[in-house]
Amino acid sequence: MTNRMKGALLAAAATTGLMAGSASAETFALVQINQQALFFNQMNEGATAAAEAQGDELVIFNANNDPAAQNSAVETYIAQGVDGIVVVAIDVNGIMPAVQQAVDAGIPVVAVDAVLPEGPQAAQVGVDNMEAGGMIGDYFVEYVGAEMDGTATVGIVGALNSAIQNIRQDGFEASIEGVDGITVAGVVDGQNVQDIALSAAENLITANPNLDAIYATGEPALLGAIAAVESQGRQDDIRVFGWDLTAQAIRGIDQGYVEAVIQQDPAEMGATAVRILGDLAGGGSTEAVVSVPVTIVTDANVDDFRSIFE
Repeated sequence: MTNRMKGALLAAAATTGLMAGSASAETFALVQINQQALFFNQMNEGATAAAEAQGDELVIFNANNDPAAQNSAVETYIAQGVDGIVVVAIDVNGIMPAVQQAVDAGIPVVAVDAVLPEGPQAAQVGVDNMEAGGMIGDYFVEYVGAEMDGTATVGIVGALNSAIQNIRQDGFEASIEGVDGITVAGVVDGQNVQDIALSAAENLITANPNLDAIYATGEPALLGAIAAVESQGRQDDIRVFGWDLTAQAIRGIDQGYVEAVIQQDPAEMGATAVRILGDLAGGGSTEAVVSVPVTIVTDANVDDFRSIFE
C-alpha cells in the first residue's frame, strides 16, 4: 500500500471513527465481538503487541455483540483498503458474505476463535474446541470417580447462540456419555451474557436440588455459574468446571468449589493472527488451521496464572 493511499485511508478513518493512528508499513483491522470480556481484551492486547513488533498498525472495531455491526465494519475496512482483516465472528454464517467481499477485494481474512464455515478465509486460529471440551469432560469423569464415589449429577450452562460454545458442550457431553453414575440434569442458555447466565444457573440449581456439578462453556457462563453457586450457598456441595479464567474463578479455585477451568491463550491467538497477516503481506503462506494450546487450570497450577488477573 502506498503512502498516498494510507493517507487517504486515515483521512477516511477520521470520518468513520473506525481507524486511528499514524501510517505504518501495513494496516490491519481486528473486528472484535466486544470489549467487556477479559478474553477479548487479552486478544486485543496480543494482537496490538504483535503488530507493533512488526512495525505495522492495528485498528480494532468493537461490535458490542452486534453481528450486523461486524458486517458493516468489514465492508468499511474493505472500502478503506486495509491490508488484512482479523475476524472474531459473532455469527459465523452471517459474516461469510463480508469475508468473501474482502477476499474478492484482495484483502486476506484470518478468523480467530469462532470457527467459520469452509470459505475463502486464509486461516483459522484458535483452539480445538471439541478436543478441549473432551479434555475437561475426561477430567470430570476422573474427578467423579476419585472424589464423588463414582456418581454425579451435572448441569450445563451454555450459550446456545455461540457456535463455539455449542462445540465445547458437544465435546464435554461426548466424553461423559454412557459413563455409569453420571447424569446430565439439563442445559440452560446463558446467551453469552453474564447476568443472563447467572439467572439461568440459579434456575438450574433451584430445579435440581441434587445437583453436584456445573459445566460452563465460556467466560460469561462460568461467571454466572460461580455467582449462582455463591448466591445459593452451595459452595460445599456443587463443583464448577468451565472455560476461561477470571479473578472470580481463581477465588473459587482457592475456596475449593471451582475445580477445573480450561484456560486458552487469547493473547497468543490475537498475536498469531496478526503475524499470519504480516507473513501474507510479505508474500508468505499459512496453514489453513493454526491451533493454540490450552491448559486445564486447577489448584495444582493456578499460581502460574495469578499475575494475569492482578
